[in-house]
Amino acid sequence: MIDTTSERKKKAKEIMSKQGLTLKEWARRHGVSVTLVNAVINNKTPCSINKGHKVAVLLGLKKGGIIE
Repeated sequence: MIDTTSERKKKAKEIMSKQGLTLKEWARRHGVSVTLVNAVINNKTPCSINKGHKVAVLLGLKKGGIIE
């Protein structure tokens, strides 16, 4: 898991850039709110369950699987 906020922001930006998406487009594509994505990136919400976990895994901020 990436701990510092600056590392989290850098990693998230890299993932979105590789996919050619803005934060808003990325959130929409994955069925989550921009607010939640920002909270995960800025380490303001737990990423252990539900959508926070999904966002963290998809952005490469946390290792794990996603069950839908």
